[in-house]
Amino acid sequence: MNTKTSQFTTPLIDPFERPISYLRVSVTDRCDLRCVYCMAEDMTFLPKAQVLSLEELDRMCSAFVDLGVRKLRLTGGEPLVRKNIMWLIRRLGRHLESGALDELTLTSNGTQLARYAQDLANSGVKRINISLDTLDPDKFKAITRWGDLERVLEGIEAARAAGLAIKINAVALRGVNDDEFDRLLNWCGEGGFDLTFIEVMPLGEIGEQRLDQYLPLSMVRGDLSKRWTLTESDHATGGPARYFDIAETGQRLGFITPLTHNFCEACNRVRLTCTGTLYMCLGQEDAADLRAPLRASENDGLLKERIYEAISRKPKGHDFIIDRRQNAPAVGRHMSVTGG
Repeated sequence: MNTKTSQFTTPLIDPFERPISYLRVSVTDRCDLRCVYCMAEDMTFLPKAQVLSLEELDRMCSAFVDLGVRKLRLTGGEPLVRKNIMWLIRRLGRHLESGALDELTLTSNGTQLARYAQDLANSGVKRINISLDTLDPDKFKAITRWGDLERVLEGIEAARAAGLAIKINAVALRGVNDDEFDRLLNWCGEGGFDLTFIEVMPLGEIGEQRLDQYLPLSMVRGDLSKRWTLTESDHATGGPARYFDIAETGQRLGFITPLTHNFCEACNRVRLTCTGTLYMCLGQEDAADLRAPLRASENDGLLKERIYEAISRKPKGHDFIIDRRQNAPAVGRHMSVTGG
Protein backbone atom coordinates (compact mmCIF):
# COMPACT_ATOMS: atom_id res chain seq x y z
CA MET A 1 0.00 0.00 0.00
CA ASN A 2 1.24 3.47 -0.88
CA THR A 3 2.07 5.33 2.33
CA LYS A 4 2.01 8.91 1.01
CA THR A 5 -0.88 9.68 3.34
CA SER A 6 0.86 10.57 6.57
CA GLN A 7 -0.91 13.96 6.52
CA PHE A 8 -4.11 12.17 7.55
CA THR A 9 -3.48 11.98 11.27
CA THR A 10 -6.61 13.54 12.80
CA PRO A 11 -8.73 10.92 14.63
CA LEU A 12 -12.24 10.29 13.37
CA ILE A 13 -14.67 12.39 15.43
CA ASP A 14 -18.33 12.68 14.49
CA PRO A 15 -20.42 15.91 14.73
CA PHE A 16 -21.48 14.99 18.28
CA GLU A 17 -17.87 14.65 19.53
CA ARG A 18 -17.98 10.85 19.56
CA PRO A 19 -14.66 9.22 18.58
CA ILE A 20 -15.13 6.54 15.92
CA SER A 21 -12.94 3.66 17.05
CA TYR A 22 -14.95 0.61 15.99
CA LEU A 23 -15.52 -0.67 12.44
CA ARG A 24 -17.85 -3.54 11.62
CA VAL A 25 -17.09 -5.03 8.21
CA SER A 26 -19.42 -7.28 6.25
CA VAL A 27 -17.07 -9.46 4.21
CA THR A 28 -19.99 -11.13 2.39
CA ASP A 29 -23.77 -10.82 2.17
CA ARG A 30 -24.03 -14.59 1.76
CA CYS A 31 -24.99 -17.00 4.51
CA ASP A 32 -25.57 -20.73 4.82
CA LEU A 33 -28.67 -20.16 6.99
CA ARG A 34 -31.86 -18.13 6.40
CA CYS A 35 -32.92 -16.91 9.85
CA VAL A 36 -36.52 -15.70 9.72
CA TYR A 37 -35.76 -12.31 11.33
CA CYS A 38 -32.76 -11.61 9.08
CA MET A 39 -33.33 -12.90 5.56
CA ALA A 40 -36.02 -13.88 3.13
CA GLU A 41 -35.99 -17.55 2.20
CA ASP A 42 -35.37 -16.78 -1.47
CA MET A 43 -32.64 -14.15 -1.01
CA THR A 44 -30.99 -12.62 -4.07
CA PHE A 45 -27.32 -12.11 -3.27
CA LEU A 46 -24.91 -9.58 -4.73
CA PRO A 47 -23.08 -10.43 -7.95
CA LYS A 48 -19.49 -11.31 -7.12
CA ALA A 49 -18.25 -8.50 -9.41
CA GLN A 50 -19.72 -5.93 -6.99
CA VAL A 51 -18.00 -7.38 -3.93
CA LEU A 52 -14.63 -6.05 -2.76
CA SER A 53 -11.75 -8.46 -3.15
CA LEU A 54 -10.02 -9.68 -0.01
CA GLU A 55 -7.06 -7.47 -0.91
CA GLU A 56 -9.37 -4.46 -1.18
CA LEU A 57 -10.99 -5.30 2.15
CA ASP A 58 -7.54 -5.46 3.73
CA ARG A 59 -6.63 -2.07 2.31
CA MET A 60 -9.97 -0.55 3.37
CA CYS A 61 -9.73 -1.86 6.94
CA SER A 62 -6.10 -0.76 7.17
CA ALA A 63 -7.07 2.79 6.16
CA PHE A 64 -9.54 2.91 9.05
CA VAL A 65 -6.88 1.57 11.42
CA ASP A 66 -4.57 4.36 10.23
CA LEU A 67 -7.33 6.83 11.17
CA GLY A 68 -7.67 5.58 14.73
CA VAL A 69 -10.04 2.61 14.58
CA ARG A 70 -8.98 0.25 17.39
CA LYS A 71 -11.49 -2.57 16.95
CA LEU A 72 -12.46 -4.52 13.83
CA ARG A 73 -15.37 -6.95 13.75
CA LEU A 74 -15.87 -9.12 10.68
CA THR A 75 -19.49 -10.00 9.97
CA GLY A 76 -21.63 -11.16 7.07
CA GLY A 77 -23.93 -12.75 6.18
CA GLU A 78 -21.74 -15.47 7.60
CA PRO A 79 -18.09 -14.31 7.36
CA LEU A 80 -16.63 -17.81 7.40
CA VAL A 81 -18.39 -18.81 4.16
CA ARG A 82 -16.29 -16.26 2.24
CA LYS A 83 -13.73 -18.14 0.16
CA ASN A 84 -10.15 -17.76 1.52
CA ILE A 85 -11.39 -15.63 4.44
CA MET A 86 -8.51 -16.79 6.62
CA TRP A 87 -6.10 -14.95 4.31
CA LEU A 88 -7.80 -11.66 5.23
CA ILE A 89 -7.92 -12.49 8.93
CA ARG A 90 -4.21 -13.35 9.00
CA ARG A 91 -3.40 -10.13 7.11
CA LEU A 92 -5.41 -7.99 9.53
CA GLY A 93 -3.64 -9.73 12.40
CA ARG A 94 -0.52 -7.70 11.59
CA HIS A 95 -2.26 -4.65 13.09
CA LEU A 96 -2.63 -6.54 16.36
CA GLU A 97 1.06 -7.37 16.32
CA SER A 98 2.02 -3.74 15.68
CA GLY A 99 -0.24 -2.45 18.45
CA ALA A 100 -2.28 -0.32 16.04
CA LEU A 101 -5.35 -2.48 16.67
CA ASP A 102 -6.67 -3.58 20.06
CA GLU A 103 -9.04 -6.29 18.88
CA LEU A 104 -9.97 -8.33 15.82
CA THR A 105 -13.12 -10.36 16.26
CA LEU A 106 -16.03 -11.98 14.43
CA THR A 107 -19.74 -12.52 14.63
CA SER A 108 -20.63 -15.98 13.33
CA ASN A 109 -23.54 -18.40 13.16
CA GLY A 110 -21.17 -21.17 14.25
CA THR A 111 -21.70 -23.51 11.31
CA GLN A 112 -18.09 -23.26 10.10
CA LEU A 113 -16.34 -22.99 13.46
CA ALA A 114 -15.36 -26.64 13.78
CA ARG A 115 -13.21 -26.05 10.71
CA TYR A 116 -11.83 -22.59 11.50
CA ALA A 117 -11.71 -22.09 15.28
CA GLN A 118 -8.05 -23.00 15.79
CA ASP A 119 -6.95 -20.93 12.78
CA LEU A 120 -8.84 -17.95 14.19
CA ALA A 121 -7.09 -18.29 17.53
CA ASN A 122 -3.71 -18.63 15.81
CA SER A 123 -4.39 -15.42 13.86
CA GLY A 124 -4.90 -13.28 16.97
CA VAL A 125 -8.66 -13.53 17.41
CA LYS A 126 -9.36 -13.72 21.15
CA ARG A 127 -13.14 -13.82 21.29
CA ILE A 128 -16.10 -14.43 19.04
CA ASN A 129 -19.83 -13.74 19.09
CA ILE A 130 -22.04 -16.65 18.06
CA SER A 131 -25.68 -16.23 17.10
CA LEU A 132 -27.83 -18.93 18.72
CA ASP A 133 -31.50 -18.33 19.46
CA THR A 134 -32.58 -21.73 20.75
CA LEU A 135 -31.25 -25.02 22.12
CA ASP A 136 -34.16 -26.98 20.65
CA PRO A 137 -33.17 -28.73 17.37
CA ASP A 138 -36.64 -28.44 15.85
CA LYS A 139 -36.97 -24.76 16.75
CA PHE A 140 -33.46 -24.14 15.44
CA LYS A 141 -34.38 -25.64 12.09
CA ALA A 142 -37.57 -23.56 11.99
CA ILE A 143 -35.81 -20.29 12.89
CA THR A 144 -32.92 -20.85 10.46
CA ARG A 145 -35.17 -22.57 7.88
CA TRP A 146 -32.73 -25.47 7.44
CA GLY A 147 -29.93 -25.29 10.01
CA ASP A 148 -28.49 -28.18 12.02
CA LEU A 149 -28.16 -27.32 15.72
CA GLU A 150 -25.67 -30.12 16.37
CA ARG A 151 -23.25 -28.67 13.82
CA VAL A 152 -23.36 -25.29 15.58
CA LEU A 153 -22.84 -26.87 19.01
CA GLU A 154 -19.80 -28.73 17.64
CA GLY A 155 -18.47 -25.41 16.36
CA ILE A 156 -18.97 -23.78 19.74
CA GLU A 157 -17.10 -26.60 21.42
CA ALA A 158 -14.24 -26.23 18.89
CA ALA A 159 -14.06 -22.50 19.63
CA ARG A 160 -13.91 -23.17 23.37
CA ALA A 161 -11.21 -25.81 22.86
CA ALA A 162 -9.19 -23.30 20.81
CA GLY A 163 -9.27 -20.88 23.75
CA LEU A 164 -11.67 -18.34 22.25
CA ALA A 165 -13.87 -16.40 24.65
CA ILE A 166 -17.46 -16.92 23.50
CA LYS A 167 -20.49 -14.67 23.75
CA ILE A 168 -23.85 -16.02 22.66
CA ASN A 169 -26.26 -13.63 20.92
CA ALA A 170 -29.94 -14.58 21.01
CA VAL A 171 -32.70 -12.62 19.30
CA ALA A 172 -35.76 -12.52 21.52
CA LEU A 173 -38.74 -13.75 19.47
CA ARG A 174 -42.21 -13.64 20.94
CA GLY A 175 -43.91 -17.01 20.85
CA VAL A 176 -40.80 -18.72 19.48
CA ASN A 177 -37.99 -18.84 22.05
CA ASP A 178 -39.42 -16.81 24.92
CA ASP A 179 -39.95 -20.02 26.89
CA GLU A 180 -36.23 -20.86 26.71
CA PHE A 181 -34.55 -17.84 28.27
CA ASP A 182 -33.91 -19.54 31.61
CA ARG A 183 -32.54 -22.59 29.82
CA LEU A 184 -30.20 -20.39 27.77
CA LEU A 185 -28.92 -18.66 30.91
CA ASN A 186 -28.26 -22.02 32.57
CA TRP A 187 -26.54 -23.45 29.50
CA CYS A 188 -24.33 -20.39 29.05
CA GLY A 189 -23.43 -20.49 32.74
CA GLU A 190 -22.37 -24.13 32.45
CA GLY A 191 -20.28 -23.35 29.36
CA GLY A 192 -18.69 -20.17 30.72
CA PHE A 193 -20.32 -18.01 28.04
CA ASP A 194 -21.76 -14.53 28.35
CA LEU A 195 -25.21 -14.12 26.81
CA THR A 196 -26.82 -11.14 25.09
CA PHE A 197 -30.48 -10.84 24.19
CA ILE A 198 -31.31 -8.68 21.17
CA GLU A 199 -34.59 -7.10 20.19
CA VAL A 200 -35.80 -7.76 16.66
CA MET A 201 -34.60 -4.94 14.36
CA PRO A 202 -36.80 -3.56 11.53
CA LEU A 203 -34.39 -4.17 8.63
CA GLY A 204 -35.35 -5.55 5.23
CA GLU A 205 -38.37 -7.38 3.81
CA ILE A 206 -38.20 -10.90 5.22
CA GLY A 207 -41.66 -12.33 4.65
CA GLU A 208 -42.47 -12.22 8.38
CA GLN A 209 -44.57 -9.82 10.48
CA ARG A 210 -42.09 -8.14 12.81
CA LEU A 211 -44.72 -6.86 15.21
CA ASP A 212 -45.62 -10.49 15.84
CA GLN A 213 -41.92 -11.33 16.47
CA TYR A 214 -41.18 -8.28 18.63
CA LEU A 215 -40.65 -8.80 22.35
CA PRO A 216 -39.58 -5.80 24.48
CA LEU A 217 -36.47 -6.69 26.46
CA SER A 218 -37.62 -4.52 29.34
CA MET A 219 -40.27 -7.18 29.91
CA VAL A 220 -37.72 -9.97 29.54
CA ARG A 221 -35.36 -8.42 32.06
CA GLY A 222 -38.17 -7.84 34.53
CA ASP A 223 -39.28 -11.45 34.25
CA LEU A 224 -35.75 -12.86 34.57
CA SER A 225 -35.12 -10.70 37.64
CA LYS A 226 -37.76 -12.74 39.48
CA ARG A 227 -35.53 -15.84 39.29
CA TRP A 228 -32.00 -14.51 38.75
CA THR A 229 -29.93 -11.99 40.68
CA LEU A 230 -29.00 -9.37 38.08
CA THR A 231 -26.67 -6.56 39.10
CA GLU A 232 -25.91 -3.77 36.65
CA SER A 233 -22.34 -4.00 35.39
CA ASP A 234 -19.94 -1.39 34.01
CA HIS A 235 -18.58 -4.00 31.58
CA ALA A 236 -18.31 -2.64 28.03
CA THR A 237 -17.15 -4.23 24.78
CA GLY A 238 -17.50 -1.21 22.52
CA GLY A 239 -20.90 -2.42 21.34
CA PRO A 240 -24.44 -1.30 22.21
CA ALA A 241 -25.24 -3.89 24.90
CA ARG A 242 -25.91 -2.96 28.54
CA TYR A 243 -24.63 -5.69 30.83
CA PHE A 244 -25.68 -7.25 34.11
CA ASP A 245 -23.73 -9.68 36.31
CA ILE A 246 -25.60 -12.92 37.06
CA ALA A 247 -24.86 -14.00 40.61
CA GLU A 248 -26.03 -17.57 40.08
CA THR A 249 -23.71 -18.32 37.12
CA GLY A 250 -20.86 -15.82 37.43
CA GLN A 251 -21.41 -14.80 33.79
CA ARG A 252 -22.79 -11.62 32.25
CA LEU A 253 -26.13 -10.97 30.60
CA GLY A 254 -26.42 -8.20 28.01
CA PHE A 255 -29.42 -6.49 26.46
CA ILE A 256 -29.39 -4.76 23.06
CA THR A 257 -32.55 -2.68 22.86
CA PRO A 258 -32.76 -0.51 19.72
CA LEU A 259 -36.52 -0.12 20.12
CA THR A 260 -37.23 0.13 23.85
CA HIS A 261 -34.03 2.01 24.69
CA ASN A 262 -32.17 4.01 22.09
CA PHE A 263 -28.50 2.96 22.41
CA CYS A 264 -27.03 5.76 20.31
CA GLU A 265 -25.69 8.27 22.82
CA ALA A 266 -22.22 6.72 23.01
CA CYS A 267 -22.09 5.23 19.51
CA ASN A 268 -18.47 4.77 18.43
CA ARG A 269 -18.97 2.59 15.35
CA VAL A 270 -19.67 2.59 11.64
CA ARG A 271 -20.43 -0.28 9.26
CA LEU A 272 -18.77 -1.16 5.97
CA THR A 273 -20.48 -3.46 3.48
CA CYS A 274 -18.73 -5.96 1.27
CA THR A 275 -19.30 -3.61 -1.68
CA GLY A 276 -17.44 -0.75 -0.01
CA THR A 277 -20.49 1.22 1.13
CA LEU A 278 -20.09 2.88 4.53
CA TYR A 279 -23.19 3.22 6.68
CA MET A 280 -22.67 5.74 9.45
CA CYS A 281 -25.74 4.40 11.29
CA LEU A 282 -27.41 0.98 11.25
CA GLY A 283 -30.84 2.61 11.36
CA GLN A 284 -30.37 5.30 8.69
CA GLU A 285 -30.11 5.05 4.90
CA ASP A 286 -27.41 7.72 4.46
CA ALA A 287 -24.24 6.09 3.17
CA ALA A 288 -20.92 6.82 1.48
CA ASP A 289 -19.36 5.00 -1.46
CA LEU A 290 -15.77 4.13 -0.51
CA ARG A 291 -15.22 1.65 -3.32
CA ALA A 292 -14.86 4.36 -5.98
CA PRO A 293 -12.06 6.30 -4.21
CA LEU A 294 -10.38 3.03 -3.22
CA ARG A 295 -10.20 1.92 -6.83
CA ALA A 296 -9.44 5.37 -8.22
CA SER A 297 -5.92 5.52 -6.80
CA GLU A 298 -3.27 3.34 -5.23
CA ASN A 299 -2.73 6.23 -2.82
CA ASP A 300 -5.15 6.21 0.13
CA GLY A 301 -5.47 10.00 0.25
CA LEU A 302 -8.75 10.16 -1.70
CA LEU A 303 -10.17 7.23 0.28
CA LYS A 304 -9.34 8.84 3.60
CA GLU A 305 -10.82 12.17 2.51
CA ARG A 306 -14.06 10.35 1.72
CA ILE A 307 -14.00 8.62 5.11
CA TYR A 308 -13.58 11.95 6.94
CA GLU A 309 -16.44 13.45 4.91
CA ALA A 310 -18.70 10.49 5.71
CA ILE A 311 -18.03 10.65 9.44
CA SER A 312 -18.93 14.35 9.36
CA ARG A 313 -22.48 13.22 8.42
CA LYS A 314 -22.91 10.60 11.13
CA PRO A 315 -26.34 11.19 12.73
CA LYS A 316 -27.04 11.42 16.42
CA GLY A 317 -29.22 8.30 16.43
CA HIS A 318 -31.32 5.81 14.50
CA ASP A 319 -34.99 5.95 13.53
CA PHE A 320 -35.97 2.37 14.33
CA ILE A 321 -39.66 1.85 14.93
CA ILE A 322 -42.06 -1.04 14.48
CA ASP A 323 -45.44 0.27 13.36
CA ARG A 324 -48.33 -2.02 12.44
CA ARG A 325 -49.92 0.78 10.38
CA GLN A 326 -46.88 1.06 8.13
CA ASN A 327 -46.32 -2.71 7.74
CA ALA A 328 -42.86 -2.12 6.28
CA PRO A 329 -39.32 -2.21 7.63
CA ALA A 330 -37.87 1.04 9.00
CA VAL A 331 -34.87 0.42 6.75
CA GLY A 332 -35.19 -1.45 3.46
CA ARG A 333 -31.83 -3.21 3.33
CA HIS A 334 -31.36 -6.59 5.01
CA MET A 335 -29.13 -6.99 8.05
CA SER A 336 -26.91 -9.31 6.02
CA VAL A 337 -26.16 -6.46 3.62
CA THR A 338 -25.18 -3.97 6.32
CA GLY A 339 -23.19 -6.39 8.40
CA GLY A 340 -24.24 -7.67 11.78
